[in-house]
Amino acid sequence: MKGILGKKLGMSQVFDPDSGTMTPVTVIEAGPCPVVQVKTADADGYDAIQLAFGAVAERKLSKPEVGHLKKAGVAPHRHLVELRGESGLSVGETVTVESFEPGERIKVSGVSVGKGFQGTIKRHGFTMGPVSHGSHNIRKPGSIGASAYPSRVFKGMKMAGRMGGARVTQPGLVVHEVDVERNLLLVRGSVPGPKSGLVEIRIA
Repeated sequence: MKGILGKKLGMSQVFDPDSGTMTPVTVIEAGPCPVVQVKTADADGYDAIQLAFGAVAERKLSKPEVGHLKKAGVAPHRHLVELRGESGLSVGETVTVESFEPGERIKVSGVSVGKGFQGTIKRHGFTMGPVSHGSHNIRKPGSIGASAYPSRVFKGMKMAGRMGGARVTQPGLVVHEVDVERNLLLVRGSVPGPKSGLVEIRIA
């Protein structure tokens, strides 16, 4: 298992003068992420590592968080995220973008942009009703169940409601470029989440 935490900075384009192609990329400021805790199947029931990201002042953390980080010899960090799988890392080591290479296939997880309360057309991709004269069913969801039987609406029915703001994992992404000096990963395509949002980059 290979992974790192980062902050989504936004999207850009990279021009290749040889082929003349323009590649859309997402710029992610990834790491450095110190290893705070290593979990093993024997002691904890599963293999995982806990990474820290985003250095902050000690006063911005609770005492248990500060103590947990000090035990590992790590300075105060805002985010603590656990990545499952065997890594071969030990407490105190630091994960950087150097562990990734251009052309490597990855998957990125983050919390999607919240879009508030949306209707069924935007939220679930329902088709619109007829827009001819007299129609009152242009953006309505249509039938949500029969009347006499079962005389109720089934659970899980696709209806209007809050959209976005949920954890999303985008697979099938590729590392386009690695900037070790500035701790930047350029990922081909778009990744979940808003600008400055926390993302998890893991090997596909």
